[in-house]
Amino acid sequence: MKRRYAVADVFTDTPFLGNPVAVVLDAEGLHAGQMQQIAAEFGYSETTFVLPPQDDKNTAQVRIFTPTREIPFAGHPNVGTAFVLARLATTNGQLLPDTLVFEEIAGQVPVRLLQEKGDVTGAEIQVPEALSCRSEVPPGKVAACLSLHSEDIQTDNHLPVVASVGLPFLVVELASREALRRCVPNLQGFRAVLPLDGAVSVYAYTRETDPTRQCDLHARMFTPRMTEDPATGSATAAVTALLAQLNNVSKLDLRVSQGVDMGRASVLHSGYDASSGTPIVRVGGHSVITLQGTFDL
Repeated sequence: MKRRYAVADVFTDTPFLGNPVAVVLDAEGLHAGQMQQIAAEFGYSETTFVLPPQDDKNTAQVRIFTPTREIPFAGHPNVGTAFVLARLATTNGQLLPDTLVFEEIAGQVPVRLLQEKGDVTGAEIQVPEALSCRSEVPPGKVAACLSLHSEDIQTDNHLPVVASVGLPFLVVELASREALRRCVPNLQGFRAVLPLDGAVSVYAYTRETDPTRQCDLHARMFTPRMTEDPATGSATAAVTALLAQLNNVSKLDLRVSQGVDMGRASVLHSGYDASSGTPIVRVGGHSVITLQGTFDL
């Protein structure tokens, strides 16, 4: 059976920057093992599989796989999948609602389409879970994960901590942009700390920014495969909620630059709003389709 797919670069409007995601559009009938093999073959940080929704009120069931495992939720795969579905619907003369709802392991994920002059340019997700903070990790151990020194770890706001709004990450603030630039994942360091409370990856950020990037934070994310992720929406959302709560503010909007040091610059827009009493956390940005095709399976 021929199955359609599209590849979108997410959190950018420039092809071959941002974070690529493969979206398999005809996933009905595939079992989990086949999905895992396909995700490994694409080799991107995540591949999504679009299935009919279990509840007709929702847009689709979306399963998300890294090259090695299925995950309950992620940021850039949802943004990219919504963008692909919207652009293909437009091509086929169909009209989608302004907000899509995806069924995922972590729960229902609303995804609002972003439009400029009538064209869909990207998407913004609302995360499925409230912020949870789990174990803290000594700065020296996290420094070893990133081939850094203990003094490169900033602890005035928080210690390195496992934080999640649907997918856990070990979150660490660094003291400088220069320290962030020096990060190199270290396998032995990772194995000494992770996995921990569901986290297998390290998300490092700094408040010291490059003025030419016009951002509030610079960030990098490293996986247990010793690879780097160009843009990590779920971790960005978790850090946004964490900083808002630590600084006791009801609203916070951030522009986050990621992927610069690996040559795939990305820009993520995130927000936290607790003015209604229940915190709402969102993250989004632009996307662009770079590849389309079919495969037989």
